[in-house]
Amino acid sequence: MNTIDAKTLGQWQSGGRAFLLVNVLSADAFAKDRIPGSVNVPVDSTDLAARVERLAGDKSRAVVTYCASFECDASTRAAHQLIAAGFQDVTDFKGGMKEWNEKARGAA
Repeated sequence: MNTIDAKTLGQWQSGGRAFLLVNVLSADAFAKDRIPGSVNVPVDSTDLAARVERLAGDKSRAVVTYCASFECDASTRAAHQLIAAGFQDVTDFKGGMKEWNEKARGAA
């Protein structure tokens, strides 16, 4: 599985790279704070892979998962589920919201 940092994710977004950015936290957490352009599919959804496939269009589209921080393993668990379901290009943004917000403040 590939991993990415906040700087590279920002470059992918600004560079027009085609990928689906998936916040795997709860709907409540997503409502409070999220990376612009992301969609919410909680990691504990029984139909995680099917929902991501519907949003992505197919399993060949690049997907980036993220959660709260390095201390949170939800994005890694979701990425493993997607890979097991046959997704071909899955990247885990392990730093999540914490790293993204630090980058936005210029601390990262």
